[in-house]
Amino acid sequence: MGAEPGAPWNTFAEGDNLEVVAGLPDASYDLVYLDPPYNTGNDFAYRDDFKGKRGAGAAGRHATWLAYLRPRIEAGHRVLADTGALFVSIDDHEVAHLRLLLDEVYGEANFLAQVVVNLNAKGRQLGKGFATSHEYLLVYAKDAARCVLDASSPHTVVEADFPLETDDGRRYRRLPLRNTNKKFNPLSSPTLHFPLWGDPETGRVAADPFAGGVEIKPVFGDGTPAVWRWSRPLIEERPDDLECRVVRGVRGDRVDVYQRDWRHPVGGRRKKLRTIWLAEEIGSTDTAVAELKDLVGHVFESPKPTGLLLRVLGTMPDDARVLDYFAGSGTTGHAVALANAADGGRRTCLSVNSAEPTRVGSNAERAGYATVSAVTRARLRAVAERVGGGFAELS
Repeated sequence: MGAEPGAPWNTFAEGDNLEVVAGLPDASYDLVYLDPPYNTGNDFAYRDDFKGKRGAGAAGRHATWLAYLRPRIEAGHRVLADTGALFVSIDDHEVAHLRLLLDEVYGEANFLAQVVVNLNAKGRQLGKGFATSHEYLLVYAKDAARCVLDASSPHTVVEADFPLETDDGRRYRRLPLRNTNKKFNPLSSPTLHFPLWGDPETGRVAADPFAGGVEIKPVFGDGTPAVWRWSRPLIEERPDDLECRVVRGVRGDRVDVYQRDWRHPVGGRRKKLRTIWLAEEIGSTDTAVAELKDLVGHVFESPKPTGLLLRVLGTMPDDARVLDYFAGSGTTGHAVALANAADGGRRTCLSVNSAEPTRVGSNAERAGYATVSAVTRARLRAVAERVGGGFAELS
């Protein structure tokens, strides 16, 4: 996987995305990110209104949009590796229909998450109704059993999660060494039910008796027998990662054993990603507009922030082959370059966009970009100059 030495991080292909993806090899990408038209009727820079001819009213509009999107979703499924994952941005207009389409193409069993993405913290104040402040990110695996996606991040780990500190300044939190799941008990896991010895005054824990230590057996809060999460050999190997203390339970005070879960363990720490991503964490539409303006001018009203794509990229290996065939302003390629520059990764990205004319009178058209693909190309070239990693065009 990933870039060969000297290969560009970013490659761009201009053309109809269905035709371009049709020419790509099977299972050749590890991560596919898509930001398709939302079918809102708001044409800021390009067509986003599928009124169509397949029926009247909303039903016909949805059907036309699905007819357009289905072959493109199917094409992406073909080129996605068996260990890969798909992320698709969408809003309320089509999220229900898109979920059904993705369930059909990818399989319900391969659905991983529907993330709420807060891209407008203040909420949209124009129009009637609620001040919408979010959209969605639908996540699917090609094969959930083989998918390498890691739904966690080192960037969501915060100091407040580890409120305790040792004398030498290491921060940690206490986790019960007892397995709190009642499915695991002396009958189901007999080798994990054994006594330990601990001194609540010093905190010392050992697998064998010692002076000042009291015997401690794993029990649930109601006093019924439980089991430890660690085996006896692991406890003997890592006694300094355990501590003993008196706790108050429903049956009175008792002595129990806790794991010291360190803020900075060997190999680093990651925290599971929640299914609500806040603008303060991943950026907003406003910050995305500013990022794009800094590179090529104020040309799109609703680009995606690189922080959103950096979080997506962080769930996959650092040599992932990335494909975005609704590339828009080129945020995905920009994020790939930023990620590689930050961690030394070898990610590559193929961005695909059509030569569809920009809307007359739009910011993009007034800035001299005759086509949407011209914006994508200009941004990725600017990224290569500023961040590095090179740029190439797929012929």
